[in-house]
Amino acid sequence: MTDTPVGHPRTHTRPTGGTPRTGTAPRAATARKTGSDLHLELAAGGRRAALMAALREAIRSGRLTPGTRLPPYRSLAADLGIARNTAADAYAELVAEGWLTARQGSGTTVAERAEPVTPARTRRPSPPPRPAHDLRQGQPDAASFPRADWLAAGRRALTAAPNEAFGPGDPQGRRELRAVLADYLARARGVRTDPDRIVVCSGFAHALRLLFDGAGAVLPGRVDGPLAVEAYGLSFHRALLTAAGVATVPLSLDENGARVGELTNRQDIGTALLTPAHQFPTGGPLHAARRAAVVDWARGRGGLVLEDDYDGEFRYDRQPVGAVQGLDPERVVYLGTVSKSLTPALRLGWMVLPEHLVDRVLAAKGEREAWASALDQLTLAEFIESGGYDRHVRRMRRRYRDRRDQLVAALAARAPHIEVSGIAAGLHAVLRLAPGTERSVLKAAAYRGLAVDGLADYRHPLADPDTTPAADGLVVGYATPPDHAYPAALAALCDILPPPV
Repeated sequence: MTDTPVGHPRTHTRPTGGTPRTGTAPRAATARKTGSDLHLELAAGGRRAALMAALREAIRSGRLTPGTRLPPYRSLAADLGIARNTAADAYAELVAEGWLTARQGSGTTVAERAEPVTPARTRRPSPPPRPAHDLRQGQPDAASFPRADWLAAGRRALTAAPNEAFGPGDPQGRRELRAVLADYLARARGVRTDPDRIVVCSGFAHALRLLFDGAGAVLPGRVDGPLAVEAYGLSFHRALLTAAGVATVPLSLDENGARVGELTNRQDIGTALLTPAHQFPTGGPLHAARRAAVVDWARGRGGLVLEDDYDGEFRYDRQPVGAVQGLDPERVVYLGTVSKSLTPALRLGWMVLPEHLVDRVLAAKGEREAWASALDQLTLAEFIESGGYDRHVRRMRRRYRDRRDQLVAALAARAPHIEVSGIAAGLHAVLRLAPGTERSVLKAAAYRGLAVDGLADYRHPLADPDTTPAADGLVVGYATPPDHAYPAALAALCDILPPPV
């Protein structure tokens, strides 16, 4: 017997003969079917599946309680205007699933164990409200992403891409991108490498995880000992390393950068993580003598230097400082990303590795690329090779220099007693505050809707107070706000700064 779709308006009186009442719309014009006795509504589509779904929902919601007797399938079929076999099959399948029970002479009832289930409503925490003014460090101006140029590069890259680019990804990264990166890094950052020594990753944190985290870690902390880091740095990176079982030992800082001479006093340390081009967050490059000294230490110890070149393209008042990696490619792991130069949304970075680490890093990544999109890699390769990346960096260098100058001018006019440091490069500056005032300034900033970071958040908990005294300050990111919002953000910043002591 076939099941002809028939519909009629919702009603709680029993229909007769499946004929629509006078004055109602034709059955074929309605999208749902209603069973009056059970108050069932059947969605459009297959009749048996729709009836089963309606009965399950009635039981699940508690409208049909355990022990409720259902009408004979013939009656239900007549009520709904569907084929009797359809109703009978739906009953039989729900019995098999355990929703219903059927006994000879007793009819069909809702199963006793079919208790109504109230879906648990998980209340997700509401996202924090967006600040009125955002001067947090770490992000470029999102409005400045070169959308048109990136789209054009993507079209060219996809047009020229070989068919195999759309298959499983190479864990080392697309050859096109690695070749372009080798040329660019040599030209712009003084890196000495070739495409076979570059491994693409999804960012700096991913690189750290490959090197230190998991069973396949390249430099497991439990085996290779603690990792030397700078006394000020990102707590997120320290937390990642701690979770991987890697202890971190802080190196003191002064106006010349990390005091790498302290490494010679620790025989258990074989690896040091540094930001030589622009110490994060205090600012300033690692002194030339210390750059040479840390490479000599790595050679003598058989160790490694991990070089985080997080904003190497943005230099304003001095010539770019080349990568430490150029002094000894076999003792330095160079780490870079596009998170500051383009956007962190791309999730693209790279490791330039000593030759003896390439296979170990690839083994840690696995047989297939699981993180970095091959299509984004191809687009970035085309963007760099076509000159679009250089043009974008030059444009943003001018824009960020102007942002920095506006910050310095605003402070000179309204808070000349505030010392500003770290402004020769990068995307942020450090405002030095009087001792004991940082916490109250941050509270005032929060009250004004101004998002800004305190310097204390970046200090290593084990930093030596004698060699690196704790300092109060603000880490002000001047790249984050769009142009139209920047003057108001600077005004809000000046409003919350304490008066001269």
